[in-house]
Amino acid sequence: MAEAMQWPPLVIDYQGERLAGVDEVGRGPLIGDVVAAAVILDPARPITGLADSKKLSSKRREALDQLIREQALCFAIAHATPDEIDTLNIHHATHLAMRRAIDALTPAAEYLLVDGNKLPGHVLPGQAVVKGDARHDAIAAASIIAKVTRDRQMVALDAAHPAYGFARHKGYPTREHLDALKRLGPLPEHRRSFAPLKHQHNLF
Repeated sequence: MAEAMQWPPLVIDYQGERLAGVDEVGRGPLIGDVVAAAVILDPARPITGLADSKKLSSKRREALDQLIREQALCFAIAHATPDEIDTLNIHHATHLAMRRAIDALTPAAEYLLVDGNKLPGHVLPGQAVVKGDARHDAIAAASIIAKVTRDRQMVALDAAHPAYGFARHKGYPTREHLDALKRLGPLPEHRRSFAPLKHQHNLF
C-alpha cells in the first residue's frame, strides 16, 4: 500500500486478530443502496495487492473480491435502502449499514478500524481512520467488496432500465444520468431527498 507512506504510521490500540476493517460505497449516487462491508483478515492467509477500491481497475477489484471472500477470516456486507437514506439522511444511513455489517460478522469483531473521520456508533471499541482504505489492508478489503457489490447492483438495475446508463455511471450524477432523469423521471430506487430530485418536482 504505497499510498499509505504519505500518512503518519497508523497506531492501533489493539493487538489481537479479530480486528475488522469497515468501509462504505455509495454515499454520492442519486440511486440505490449505500453498501457497507466489514472484513476480518486472516493473518495466516495474507492477500497481496489490497488498495483503495477507487484506485483499482474493475478487473482487479473483481479478482481481489474473490480472494477476500475465500481467504478472509470472515466478512459481511450490509445495506441501507433509498427509503432509509431519505428518512435518516445519508450520514446516518451509512452508519446504519456499517453497524449491520459489523453485527453480521462471524466470528464477531473485537475492534474496529473504520474509514473516515467518525465511528458509526457501534458498541465495539475502535478508531476512525482518515484515508483508511489507503492505510490498512482490512479497510481496503472492505472497500473492495463493498464497491464490487454495489457495482453489481447498478449493472442489474441497468439491465432492468437500460435507458438510464447505470452500468456506466453507477448512479452518480453525471450528465447522462441527469439527462435521463429529466427525460424519463425517477425510478422507485432513486433517493428522493437528494438534489436534483428534491428540487425538481416536475420529475415525479
